[in-house]
Amino acid sequence: MATLKQIRRRIRSVQSTKQITKAMELVAAAKLRKAQARAESARPYAETMERALANLSGAARSLSHPLFEERDVNRVLLLVVASDKGLCGAFNANVFKLAENRVAELGRDNVRLVPIGKRTCAYFERRGWPMSDAIEHLGDSVDLTAVRQLGRQAVDLLLTSEVDRVECIFTRFITAARREVVNTPIIPVSPVTDQPGESAYIFEPNPEAIFDTLLPSYISTMILSILADSLASEFSARMLAMGNATSNAEEMISSLTLTANKLRQAAITTELLEIVSGAAALE
Repeated sequence: MATLKQIRRRIRSVQSTKQITKAMELVAAAKLRKAQARAESARPYAETMERALANLSGAARSLSHPLFEERDVNRVLLLVVASDKGLCGAFNANVFKLAENRVAELGRDNVRLVPIGKRTCAYFERRGWPMSDAIEHLGDSVDLTAVRQLGRQAVDLLLTSEVDRVECIFTRFITAARREVVNTPIIPVSPVTDQPGESAYIFEPNPEAIFDTLLPSYISTMILSILADSLASEFSARMLAMGNATSNAEEMISSLTLTANKLRQAAITTELLEIVSGAAALE
């Protein structure tokens, strides 16, 4: 059984750990507020742009564009977005699990994988995936340079027919307490037909010029929204994980304190018994 001195040392150690986890919880909460605002402001724009582009592509039925073309899926560009850091519960593990399932479904030879985030790169590097396309550092805010790089890479690979489809696995932010790991298709864009009663679109100068301008912006906007969601989800997961760790530390401190008090009381009782026994022997 541990001595009173050992238990007190352990209490001090757990108290130090509690201070660290509490500080990390507060830092994550502060970062979450900013990341949540970015994610919630980016999502409506991305969704509206996606609907508008789908409507326009449906109206321009005569236009044949590679980014609208539904192909037989033989090879997929798979973007996998996780975090740079740990201490965020099962945030990274859930993303990796869905990615592994998707790779198993498609076949490893049919996947060109782009890991995004330091933990993602480390995970897939250990499993023998090439890191030539990897984006290792995300930071605490969305990097527009990384967004444009991903957008150009996705378009170039699709236009050169190196891949037939672009998908992204990431964690969608719902609320501070809820997240969802999803696999979202980015390219191709599925066209929709005009609804009855809608006026026809007039393309000026021509549909090709309009889509050549809109499509890169659309893809960048989708990736921007995805990265913003993933960052908000990461901070949310870390805040909750550190909050749980702080609560566990408090429970452990209470339990250890109770044990220390019992040992201290037992030691006092033993000393009193020895004094009483000694006094009785002298009589």
